[in-house]
Amino acid sequence: MKLYNNPPLINLLFIGAVAAQDYPSLPPWHPPGSSDVRAPCPMLNSLANHGYLPHDGKDITLEKTIEALDTALNIDAELATFLYNNAITTNPTPNATTYSLNDLSNHNILEHDASLSRADFYWSGDAHTFNQTVFDETRSYWTGPVIDVQMAADARLARVKTSMATNPDYSMSDLGSGFSIGETAAYIIIIGDSISGTVEKSWVEYLFENERLPAELGWSRHTAAATFATLNDMMDRVENATGPLASKVRRVGMHDVPRRRTVMPLP
Repeated sequence: MKLYNNPPLINLLFIGAVAAQDYPSLPPWHPPGSSDVRAPCPMLNSLANHGYLPHDGKDITLEKTIEALDTALNIDAELATFLYNNAITTNPTPNATTYSLNDLSNHNILEHDASLSRADFYWSGDAHTFNQTVFDETRSYWTGPVIDVQMAADARLARVKTSMATNPDYSMSDLGSGFSIGETAAYIIIIGDSISGTVEKSWVEYLFENERLPAELGWSRHTAAATFATLNDMMDRVENATGPLASKVRRVGMHDVPRRRTVMPLP
């Protein structure tokens, strides 16, 4: 399954193949204040906490998105623009040219049920706050110190099955399904090695639980830029590892987009 770069979509955050890694230090980290806003995405929240995105999380422009994703994660401008174009679709203001991180919490646009680290919107109307119980289920499928693609796919599938079994209002839009796979691909690509498809479990746990880039554990920005090809390859690998839940795709423009997914529980 793949994504395409024509209309709007956001919130994946991915990076290219692991090569030499650069820059050992990061800007100072500060938690959000009482008037700051945050998203359902731990990576975007991390970028705001480090000051790559505005620390208040508000009124983020295309230029700031491109700059932040390049400087922090080496995401190329084409992919960063694609992510921005999706982000602004969550802003309820007509013809918006900026987005705020809390806009991304608007349910069933980009935010979706069966998150790796957030409770479904159905339970409390809060699908953006980190939920330790949900994340503990996710990481229980990461059974070794290094997460591989199969473990990542198994964890995502478990969250989908749990959400389907417990949430009477469970839903997953075409776009949400694509982002669900993309988010799983993202933590492998950004934090780990996109060639081997592996990532240090401690780094991923640190990112999710602290909303902070795991530089102090040894991670640093990769020198190879993230592109659509990098992202699409890892999404395909995650989807293939999911087995019977793998969906068909249709070709649109330069890249693929998911068809409507019917997620069937496995025996």
